[in-house]
Amino acid sequence: MSRKRITIYDLARELDISPSYISRALNDHPSINKKVIDRVKKKAQELNYKHNSQAANLRQGSSNTIGVIVPHINRYFFSEAIAGIEEVCFKNNYSLIICQSHESFSQECKAIDTLIHQGVNCIMISVSAETQSVSHLENIRKHNIDLIQFDRCMDEVNSYKVLNDNKEVSYSIARLLIEQGYRRIAFLGGPSHLTTFRRRKEGYIQAIEEYDLQIPENFIIDDVLSQEKATEAARELMSVSHPPDAFFTTSDHQSLGVWHVARDLGIKVPENLGIFGFANEEFTPIIEPSLSSVDQRSKALGKQAAQIYFDFLLHKGSSATDLKEEIIQSEILIRESSMKLIL
Repeated sequence: MSRKRITIYDLARELDISPSYISRALNDHPSINKKVIDRVKKKAQELNYKHNSQAANLRQGSSNTIGVIVPHINRYFFSEAIAGIEEVCFKNNYSLIICQSHESFSQECKAIDTLIHQGVNCIMISVSAETQSVSHLENIRKHNIDLIQFDRCMDEVNSYKVLNDNKEVSYSIARLLIEQGYRRIAFLGGPSHLTTFRRRKEGYIQAIEEYDLQIPENFIIDDVLSQEKATEAARELMSVSHPPDAFFTTSDHQSLGVWHVARDLGIKVPENLGIFGFANEEFTPIIEPSLSSVDQRSKALGKQAAQIYFDFLLHKGSSATDLKEEIIQSEILIRESSMKLIL
């Protein structure tokens, strides 16, 4: 059975002292007699009273708390980003409230409402795959709460943004695949309305055009972010008369879907099919053949997002003139799944 939390009002009734007097005694106010302070603290200990720091901070106009919203807590990329945010917050005596949207726009909106009601100082968000409206993000700033977007961002919203070099690294990956001898490179993308996935696609297309490769239109597929959708798309493409000889995916979970299809069809990777992913999820170096990927340095990305709050927003507040985009350089990790010419 749940028990009601003890408040200063309960202490006031027990000791027949006003709540304001109790509050001052618990905070060692110099106007309160030492014997009274000791008596109040003893009763508080007996009743297992815990100070409600959230309420106290809200009365002071600050909760010393940051809210973080990510699509999936259990993805390595996002868990590392949260770890980076937490590290900086801990150094600055701030707490975190972590929410996940599960790629749902409605759940993302609920998370934002929850964090607003919790009175957080700042919300850091990587938006869901379904997110296309920005009104819920604008609502954060209407409540005088700072907003920082990271990894997945909505361009229409004026806020600090922390991203990877998505277009540049995607261009380099496509070139690497081409230089390894792959010529029919399929692309499995994410929601094209999100900047991150749009730039990854742009980098891929730039390399394809520079090498003058003729890629069938149906080889470029957007909005197949989940492993299940990527598996379905890969299986369909591998069934055509002239299938792809490589897949460039925008997430490692898509790559894993392609890897399963190749295994099920008896296709040798990388001899007959190259695979390259994104995010350097924990499974990528341990499966066979190991999956080439991109280390997005997600912990550094999270730390940078948090540092922006403490360095620029905490004391100055956000304004239209100081909002900018921070870029975290990625690292390309070439493993067995894309090393056709080195076999």
